[in-house]
This record gives sequence, C-alpha cells and structure tokens, in this order.
Amino acid sequence: MALSRRFLSCLLAAICGLALFAGAALGQSEWREYPSMERGRNSFRLPADYLEPGEFVVGRLMFPQYERGPFGSGPGDWRRGGTAWSVDYPEGDRVFAMLLERMTTLSVRSVEQPVNLDDGDDAFYWPFLISGLVGSWNLTDTQALKLREHLLKGGFLLCDSFYGDYEWSGFLKSIQRVFPDRPIVDLPDDHPVFHMVFDLADKRQIPTWQYLPRGYREGGSEPKWRAILDDSGRIMVMITFNNDIADGWQRADDPGYPQYEANLSIRMGVNFAVYALTH
Repeated sequence: MALSRRFLSCLLAAICGLALFAGAALGQSEWREYPSMERGRNSFRLPADYLEPGEFVVGRLMFPQYERGPFGSGPGDWRRGGTAWSVDYPEGDRVFAMLLERMTTLSVRSVEQPVNLDDGDDAFYWPFLISGLVGSWNLTDTQALKLREHLLKGGFLLCDSFYGDYEWSGFLKSIQRVFPDRPIVDLPDDHPVFHMVFDLADKRQIPTWQYLPRGYREGGSEPKWRAILDDSGRIMVMITFNNDIADGWQRADDPGYPQYEANLSIRMGVNFAVYALTH
C-alpha cells in the first residue's frame, strides 16, 4: 500500500520517537495511564509488553469539557482523567489495538497513548487519534489551533460516542474552532473508507451499551457517517455520529451486547486505521 507523504512524515516521526521510548529524546510524552470515566469498568489488565514500541499507536485525545452542557460534561480536572475524554478508555483502546494486531500486518503497540494538546509538539508524534463524548469537549482556541495543524499535516481523528441534536451542538462549538472554514459532509456508501479491508454495506447503528436494547440517547436513532476533508479530499476527521464504536470494541465478548454490531465496530475500526495509513 502506498502511504501519503503527509501521513508518512507524521508516522515516521512517531516511529522514531517510539524507538527511543525509554528516554526523553525527541520530546514526546512517555506512556501514562489515567482513571476512566467508567469507574470500575476497566478489567483489561496492563499488557506485559506495554513498553514495547510499535509502528501504529492508538492515540486517545484528552480535552477539557463543559461544566454544564451536553452528556458527559461536568466538574473535574480533565488533566487527571475520569472526565468525558476517558469514556471507553483504556479498555476500548486496548481491545482495538489487540484486534488490529491480529487482523492486519501492522505492528501495533499494545497500549494507547493519551494525548494532551497542551504538551508542546507532542500531538504530532501520534497521528491516529480517537475522541469519545465529543458533544462535551470544550477546546480552547490554542488547542483548536494545535489540532488543526496536526490534522492538516496528515493526522486522523475519529470522533465517536455522541448522540442527538443537543450533543451535536456541543460538538460543533469546538470543531468549528478547529475548522471554521471547512464543511462537515455526509459520506456516500461508496466512499473508500467503507471498503478499505471490509466492504461495509450494512452500516447499522453501533449502540451504546448503557442504553440497550434501544442503544441510543437524546433521540439519536439514525446513524450518521460524516467527515471533514482536506483540500485533496482526504478524511481528516471521521465523525461517527449517533454511534458508539468504542463500546462495540470493548464489549465484543459481552453476551449482552449485540454481536453483529460488535463485529461491525471491529471491521469499521480496521477500515479506519488502514485508511488513515494509506491516505
């Protein structure tokens, strides 16, 4: 597969940084772990090889949240975890990394990387980012500028786990700081992101476990697959509105979670990762 030059340069920086993971070279942050918003949920033990580098790393975007506003908002110091950004973290991220390792030829690091946009140039070492409960994020202007630069240089951001008009409005407030001049588009069924490895013709809603059997909240019954594109048409921001992809990952073995949807979330995740690496 041919890698895009922009993403390749970003990826090579990450690989070089990972090769010196034990030291402070190149300035990227070392791995660390924070409390999850879903306290008591994380039963996924820290893998024995968590310090071993990999060519692909699942980045988890940290962010401040509204104190009053969309679902997941509330008090708490976001820099210490346990707030909106840590939904489905770290278990969903680690299951996703494990599945990518099994289902692709990528060398995938077994643990995620929390990414704080306020940490200097650190974000540029982690080109693939996931962000959940983005209806609650409240990026500062400085953070929005950093994220815009990161994405325009070849980064990829998956925005997941938010539902309904109320949470969509919270999402827009920050994403329009990141890209005030770029539209959000609905992706057609024949878009390459849905056919990279798996042909995803039946893109039904990936439900939130807490709201089963209905599987959604805030009236968000219709799944939407949206994106923000760069000037060449590459997806920079993949928006899985009215879905909870990471819930499908972390509950793939849960008999109480719909198995077709769990399998679909896994196939989507593989497609997203391969698309990010090849565009």
